[in-house]
Amino acid sequence: MLEIARSELIQIFRNRLVMVTGLVIPVVVGAFFVYRHELFAEGTSLGYIAAIVVFTVMAFGLYTTAVTTLASRRQNLFLKRLRSTAAGDADILIGLVLPVTVIALVQVLAILVVFGEVAGRPAQVPLLIVAILATLAMMVGLALATAGVTTSPEHAQVTTLPVSLGIIAVASWVGIAGTEELTTLKRALPGGAATELVVDAWDGGTDLADSLLLLAPTVGWVVVAAVMAARLFRWEPRR
Repeated sequence: MLEIARSELIQIFRNRLVMVTGLVIPVVVGAFFVYRHELFAEGTSLGYIAAIVVFTVMAFGLYTTAVTTLASRRQNLFLKRLRSTAAGDADILIGLVLPVTVIALVQVLAILVVFGEVAGRPAQVPLLIVAILATLAMMVGLALATAGVTTSPEHAQVTTLPVSLGIIAVASWVGIAGTEELTTLKRALPGGAATELVVDAWDGGTDLADSLLLLAPTVGWVVVAAVMAARLFRWEPRR
């Protein structure tokens, strides 16, 4: 698994397109929100900025890059060759997505640390970490599921748009409007409950037990994504 991950990390830094979409763009967008946080936080909160940073990096840096990577490795038969080795299916998939997952996690933490120093630190750091990890698990699961219906790296630019843009739209909606109205709908949508959890963790003022209940919808989406991935993922090139 670690050998596969090391090889994949080398490939990421050799691919300029992946470098730009997976590393540069999320950092630039996150840095922009941090730099202009006073403007974007007007009428909302600092927690909203933190949530947007998390979901921007997770949607583009992790989700889109992981789908593109898996589609590319399938197309060039690398996945098929790996299955002929001693590595199991789980080790192969973990090895392929581990580098981009770690990179995305480091990006999120680095940007939020800077944001905390600039605008004020989060009220509940452990809760924020839990929210980030839950979001990461959901996005990895959705990436595996989407990769199952993606025929090529070029096709990934189309198949990833609905989820990536939809996730960010939900995060913006919940972060700006809150969940006082349409509470069930907003929390049930992918990323909705996780956004509220990030906002609560950063801004404080919410009971810890009530906040932890927001993990349930996100964990539910992790399960849904895992089931979809198990049914849709293919090792052979798709036509």
